[in-house]
Amino acid sequence: MSDYVAILKAYELSGGNPRTLQFPDVGSLVVKENKVLSSHEVEGLILANKETSNGVKAKLLVKKNYQIKNPVHLCFGVIPEEGIQEIIMNIILEDNSSVELLAHCTFPNAVKVKHIMGAKIKIGRGSSLKYSEVHYHGLKGGIEVIPKAEVDIAPQGKFYNNFTLTQGRVGKLNIDYNIRVGKEGVVELITKVYGKEEDEIKIKESVFLNGEDAKGLTKSRIVVIDKAKSEVIGETYGNAPGARGHVDCVEIIEGEAKAEAIPKVSVSDAQAKVTHEAAIGRIDKKQIETLMARGLDETKAIDVVIGGMLK
Repeated sequence: MSDYVAILKAYELSGGNPRTLQFPDVGSLVVKENKVLSSHEVEGLILANKETSNGVKAKLLVKKNYQIKNPVHLCFGVIPEEGIQEIIMNIILEDNSSVELLAHCTFPNAVKVKHIMGAKIKIGRGSSLKYSEVHYHGLKGGIEVIPKAEVDIAPQGKFYNNFTLTQGRVGKLNIDYNIRVGKEGVVELITKVYGKEEDEIKIKESVFLNGEDAKGLTKSRIVVIDKAKSEVIGETYGNAPGARGHVDCVEIIEGEAKAEAIPKVSVSDAQAKVTHEAAIGRIDKKQIETLMARGLDETKAIDVVIGGMLK
């Protein structure tokens, strides 16, 4: 099996549609371990890539005043049971531009795999970036994933980020995002993770509302069962007049799982407002009993309830 066919099969496991990678009007980047298997630009989009010993350095730039019509598809993966992949991303949106990135990270056979993602993102004045990232880590839990991002949003810029890891095992996940928002800028972070067995989940998201009337929302939905552990730290700082921020964390535990939520809100301007809510609890037993009365066994009923929460 060729490298490209193998990564396409893994891409499909993470929810991607391999056919979209063949469309001439769709930008894309496919990386297997430290090899760039394909890279396709469209008008207004520039992709520059350099292979390294452990991964790839990639630059993605959207030119000024360009709105990229179709989502740009990114695929990163490690197919063998062991390996390391380090992706260094530099994403730049010049002023008054927009793009949607659909990233699928797939490690279907991971027994001893480490995936490191270091991203620097600059969103220009009046520009908009939507970044959806879906992971599939296989069923063995032998993977460590470390996504880190430094994001700067210029005035009137917008950043929407959606991270999803709900199928298969998590292994070890350590997210660390720092986002700085300028005047009238917007950031929205949504994170959904389902940990099982002995998975470990650590999430730290820090939002700095530095510009007047900047807005920020961090929303996490985490489920841990068996002996899995989760720790969610959500920080939002209101540093300018009219800044508005909210931290929203819900964690569900079952079995011997452990969960911790640490919201932190800070205001340094009298005209700013930042709020938070955090909840940790078990699955509603009445919902389970209702589904079991309709013919589902307990395990399936729990999966249905959890699936609804993480949808």
